[in-house]
Amino acid sequence: MPDAQRRMQQDETQQSSGGTPAEVVLADDRPQPSTSSPSTSDDPSTPTIPSLPPSTTLSAPQYNTQLSPPTPQPATSSSATTTAAEDSEDLPSTSTRRPIIGRRRRNRSPDSEDQEYLHESLRGSERSPEDDSGHRHKRRRQDSRMRAEGDNSTSNGTSRPFSNGSGPSPLHKAAMSNSANGTRRSSVAMNGSSTTNGHSNSGVKPRPPYFGHDREEVTRILIQALTDLGYDTAASSLCQESGYNLESPTVAKFRNAVLQGDWPQAETLLFGDTLEEGGVSIGGAGLVLQDGVDRNLMRFGLRQQKFLELLEQRDAGKALMVLRQELTPLYQDTSKLHFLSSLLMCQSTEDLKVKAEWDGAEGESRHHLLSELSKCISPSVMLPEHRLAILLQQVKRHQISNCLYHNTASSPSLYQDHNCDRNHFPVHPVLDLDKHTGEVWNIKFSNDGSRLASCGKDGTCVIYEVGSFEVLQCLAMPETGVGSVAWSPDDSMIVTCQVDKFAILWDVNTGKPIVKLPRFGEPVGACVWAPDGRSFVTGVLDKERNLCQWNTRGELIFDWGQTHRIQDLAVSPNGRHLVAMTNETMVYVYNFMTRDLEYELDMEGKMGSVSISQNGRYLLVNKLDGEARMLDLETREIVRVFRSDEPGGNWLIRAAYGGANESFVIIGSESGNINIWHKESGTLVEKLQHGKSSCNAISWSPTDPSMFASAGDDGKVRIWADVDPEKRHSNGSRNSNGRTFSPQ
Repeated sequence: MPDAQRRMQQDETQQSSGGTPAEVVLADDRPQPSTSSPSTSDDPSTPTIPSLPPSTTLSAPQYNTQLSPPTPQPATSSSATTTAAEDSEDLPSTSTRRPIIGRRRRNRSPDSEDQEYLHESLRGSERSPEDDSGHRHKRRRQDSRMRAEGDNSTSNGTSRPFSNGSGPSPLHKAAMSNSANGTRRSSVAMNGSSTTNGHSNSGVKPRPPYFGHDREEVTRILIQALTDLGYDTAASSLCQESGYNLESPTVAKFRNAVLQGDWPQAETLLFGDTLEEGGVSIGGAGLVLQDGVDRNLMRFGLRQQKFLELLEQRDAGKALMVLRQELTPLYQDTSKLHFLSSLLMCQSTEDLKVKAEWDGAEGESRHHLLSELSKCISPSVMLPEHRLAILLQQVKRHQISNCLYHNTASSPSLYQDHNCDRNHFPVHPVLDLDKHTGEVWNIKFSNDGSRLASCGKDGTCVIYEVGSFEVLQCLAMPETGVGSVAWSPDDSMIVTCQVDKFAILWDVNTGKPIVKLPRFGEPVGACVWAPDGRSFVTGVLDKERNLCQWNTRGELIFDWGQTHRIQDLAVSPNGRHLVAMTNETMVYVYNFMTRDLEYELDMEGKMGSVSISQNGRYLLVNKLDGEARMLDLETREIVRVFRSDEPGGNWLIRAAYGGANESFVIIGSESGNINIWHKESGTLVEKLQHGKSSCNAISWSPTDPSMFASAGDDGKVRIWADVDPEKRHSNGSRNSNGRTFSPQ
């Protein structure tokens, strides 16, 4: 066959079979240079391109030989791209073949500026790996611009609801508002693919977890933290870039309803109902709650706030209706309802706030209510308050709890793991004070840490200045022993509890007695001050007047009228609880505000002392069998048990909290040992030796974590400190009225 005839048949065969001739014709039928083979991005987030079914429509500008004839224009790469971009929305999908794009070179032409402008508008401020390839001389049209099967977006890659990072469009905002805190996926296509919140619904690989943590959870927590820090613009940018919202519009409405006191709407949004929103009926099932929460208890919290605010407004009629019709049907605790009904008798708003322990609508009560309600709502819907700060605090607490010698009030740094050195722990005796002529039964630092009081069998109470340890006062009652002392909150007065059945209130500055209480039937075991400093409570080993409250003039304020014999007392710093320890096995816990007995505990053995932590939460009971128990005053549960290998005895041995943030429990023993326990872990940190005779009491400085004092039957008060050379030199160089330990 002649060569000319053979070439004609090949051309006819190619045309009849839909093949592409050697010279490629693009969408506008204009010849273009060819390109090299496609390249693959190194970015792991680069989407995997799925095979396209016959029904797939064009997404990004694609080149097809069977498009409608374009308007004739000069054959430039710029015009070809522009034509495809402008016409792509109206063009039907008439071919499933992938166009073969030849090699081409970007030519500078009169239209080149338009070309670059269009390219930038398509690329946007959030550049993807595909977009970066647009600056190379060799590139191909990325198949990722085609929508996968099932993508219902009408966008062809040029008309998008989100303009490539330049700001969310109304359509994008609408899509974002349909998600509950970023958990619901939007159906709006982004950049030609149906992806939301960083996840793909069109075959694109989801972004990997953040070092094993859920990416969405981390992102939402960061958004909340940025908002808490006041970086609102950064939080908004993170929402926009990640596709996650902190919370849904419903949650925002619920928050505002509570903070603005719109109680009907708050209940409706929380539990679900039908709302009229702009003339449109919106039905909902309410917010997603935690498993097992009591819905009626949540309703009670909302309605109780409503009741209290009506009382604050002096609208007793409406408040009574709320109590009868809204609160009573919900709650089974009749004592709580009786308490609320008693508030109707309050004569003033201030009286109401004091009795209800409530700061009013303009205070923090609504925020506190919202915080409590948020704990019952699923965190996927409503993130708990200040979540990042709480997590960071948990990290710090965990590191502190694992650091046996942590004894500083400063917060650990987040930059590195925390660890304390034993050298900064008070394990070295630096001074012995020997002003007593007999056994020392008790010692206590003043509340400001500037003075130390000791008392004992010789009938004296010696007050030292901390630092020099010079004697400031010696309160003497030589005819009897002094079993216990109690500093007033301002450290201006001190009460001594006498074995001769008296209790005396002293002026610390003058050393003179202020008042001597009437003689009791038995020795006075203990005394504690009310937090306001205007009264104190005595505990006596008698069946009469064993638990009484007195003012500073020596006048009886209240007698609990109990019959149990009191050996020791403790009052919480917030004035909430008064704890009385008997000389047998019982502990009685009173509400110090109402003076009612809340509950009693059987310790199953005789006890030596009781004390309460500074946060008012934990009670420490030292038993005479070598065991100490830490109990939760609210739940009445045993939190920790500290057991030593010391044999039990019959003498009163006192235990105390101590160290920075009260991180330790310190207990003496009849063998003279001092046991220091880590409060959180229950680990024995140190065992020190006070002397060969009994160590009766310990007191840790409330202001200097590196110092504590011990007292024993050897008649000595021993001061313990860390190895700080300057501090030890300072303590040893002054006139200390005692024996100084030389540096080791």
